[in-house]
Amino acid sequence: MPKTLDLEKFITGFERFQQQYYAEDTDLIGDLVQGQHPRSLLIGCCDSRVDPGHLMGAEPGDMFIQRNVGNLVPPYDEHEAGHHGVSAAIQFAVENLKVERIIVLGHAQCGGIRALMEGRECRHGEFDYVTGWMQIAEPAKKSTLARFGGSPREVLYRACEQASILNSMNNLSTFPWVKRAVKSGELSLHGWFFDLAAGELLAYSDRAGQFLPVVCSIKNERHASHEPLAQR
Repeated sequence: MPKTLDLEKFITGFERFQQQYYAEDTDLIGDLVQGQHPRSLLIGCCDSRVDPGHLMGAEPGDMFIQRNVGNLVPPYDEHEAGHHGVSAAIQFAVENLKVERIIVLGHAQCGGIRALMEGRECRHGEFDYVTGWMQIAEPAKKSTLARFGGSPREVLYRACEQASILNSMNNLSTFPWVKRAVKSGELSLHGWFFDLAAGELLAYSDRAGQFLPVVCSIKNERHASHEPLAQR
């Protein structure tokens, strides 16, 4: 698509947004102008195919969203110098916004995880920010290779994508404000996985020790709808 048409699409999209929320649903915008009160923090990937608001049908103000390459959460480290966008978003969401849940949303065909598993070639001797960032998920890579080493690449990628979600959830628990809120029952942590090809949403179950479908593929639903009831 030519760049000019791409920009026109975005402008037309904003006009639709403007019509819906400024001409029709003025009460919502009026409330949001007074302040935001999202009940959920969603940590997702920058991938253009995995827009959390679009996937979840969210209205403005529904979710506080932090997106980064690979939907990663670094461990808490009060001694590390530097800029910490993810950690700052988590702290603000928990301490200031008082969100009730944090959802780590991973997905299939993740380029960040692929880069982690395959490695990346450094160009012109420049620092590779992607490689450095993805080291956060190194424990997920190691556990995946330990459990599924020798499996086809696509199996390894999917296993690591899901293991990385759990790694991020474990890292969330290292933040003191998260730990306090979870202990008091004010906050819950959730790991979700979006299967891009199947159009399926899975959630991690502590009891089952694996990701289970919460919204099945349309193909599976159509197949199930044609089965005799006795077989369901």
